[in-house]
Amino acid sequence: MAIVSGKGGVGKSTVTANLAAALAMLGHRVGVLDADLNGPCMARMLGVQGRALKLGADGVEPALGPLGVKLASMDLLLPHTAAPVEWHAPAPGHSHAWRGAIEAAALGEFLADTAWGELDFLLIDLPPGPERLDGLHGVLPRCDGLIAVTIPSQVAQLTVQRSIALARRLNARLLGVVENMSSYLCPHCGAIQRLFPAEAGVQRAVLGVPVLANIPFDPQLARCCDEGVPLVLAHQAAPAGRAFMGLAERVGARCSAREECP
Repeated sequence: MAIVSGKGGVGKSTVTANLAAALAMLGHRVGVLDADLNGPCMARMLGVQGRALKLGADGVEPALGPLGVKLASMDLLLPHTAAPVEWHAPAPGHSHAWRGAIEAAALGEFLADTAWGELDFLLIDLPPGPERLDGLHGVLPRCDGLIAVTIPSQVAQLTVQRSIALARRLNARLLGVVENMSSYLCPHCGAIQRLFPAEAGVQRAVLGVPVLANIPFDPQLARCCDEGVPLVLAHQAAPAGRAFMGLAERVGARCSAREECP
């Protein structure tokens, strides 16, 4: 299952980490492939930063995160967390032109060489931007579902529409949209308030796909990401925690078997 976004900064990786943890809480065997090779962050979010990947008898052994969630990420191969990923072109000055092809080949090898074992769900956290889905679609296995993450702003909605249109052109199976930061919990009165104007929210009629979840903003989320503990584990009863659990339940129900996926 691929997790995509039309633009950066909408919380796609945060949604991926918490969806993985929530699915594991429901008893599923879950793996995560951090496909953002140039800006990997899943190792920190799942609390396995600094653990080097090891080579086993069946291939590269993924790192084990909360509840046994398996993770393969480029930042588990780098010498230190601040090390950049450098793609060497065959000729000077052509690195940008070659980068896409090299990234796609590297991702295909990363996916194939990892000893995932038996999984119920493999979540692939793609880089932001609709063009990345186009460039990487050919090297990824046939996805049982694609989830688009956005925020309730008109700019973000425009970019996610492009991602959805591209996914349809590629015959990808669209599971639905997750609206992140749809609201926030007022610390004074405890009421749920919208962060953006009501008309900026995700419109199912416009996108043509179901809205799988509306995730409220939670100030505890940033701390959980930095500490490597998914919010759904640390604060399951919070509005955002309940929203992530609801998302996992809906995803699990729709993809309980390959043939049932849309």
